[in-house]
Parts: sequence; C-alpha cells; structure tokens
Amino acid sequence: MPMSNLDPTPPFGASLADTARLLRKRFDQRLRFTGSTRAQWHAIFKISKQEGMKQAELAEALDVEPITLTRLLDRMEEGGWVQRQPDPTDRRARLLFLTEKAREALAPMRLVVDEIYEEALAGLDKAEREQLMHLLSRVRTNLSKGENHE
Repeated sequence: MPMSNLDPTPPFGASLADTARLLRKRFDQRLRFTGSTRAQWHAIFKISKQEGMKQAELAEALDVEPITLTRLLDRMEEGGWVQRQPDPTDRRARLLFLTEKAREALAPMRLVVDEIYEEALAGLDKAEREQLMHLLSRVRTNLSKGENHE
C-alpha cells in the first residue's frame, strides 16, 4: 500500500496502550523514592478504600491471579505496608489491613498521583477533561459487556 494512503492517525488501541505505558513509566519514576512498586501502591490504594477486604476481593479488583497477589502481599507484609489477618467467618480467607506506615504514606502519594494526572491532562480545560473521562467510561462499559461472552 502506498504511504500516501496510510491514515496518519494512530489506531485507537495503540494510542491508548502507549498513553497507558507512559503513565506507568511516570508513576514508576516518581515512586522510586518510596522504595515500593506501582503494583504495591495500587494495592495500597485499593485496600485503603475497603480495609478488611479479602485477598480474593483484592485480586479481582486488581485483575491479577491469586498466586500473583499472594507474592505481592508477601513482599508488602515484609516491607511493613500491610497486615494479613485470618477471617473469623472463613478459615481459608485472609483479611487485609494497612499498617501505620502505609496510612502515613497515602496523603503524599495522593499528591504525587494528582501531580502526574495534572501533567498528563495539561492544556485540557475542565469540559475537555470531563469529556475525556466520559468517553473512556463508555469505552470501558462497551468492553465490559463482552467479558461474559468468553
């Protein structure tokens, strides 16, 4: 196909994947000072919204396999970020709680997240930001509908 016939607009998936890659890279750069990883911070944020959640619930929320989450939580527990406690209603389950160290780190980390998002959305006014979020939400909804057909 001649080059002149190629659409110069990057395909939607490639553009979205590249944007997500750049966001992940920026988070990794900014998280180096904490001595933890992006995956650990994602888990901390999820647990902070629902302390006492089960490991299985967190695995589902993070969209990771339970064994992967177990390894992550092992490192987080060793690092003093989380505590796992037995579930009094289910002997097989473990409940997740943040340590004081993690709670104290939440506010500074939220500032870092806000700064990164502000950097990413620079030049977009409030209406454009709202439209972007609305459109991404619609795309997520469209793709979520197909998850049950696998």
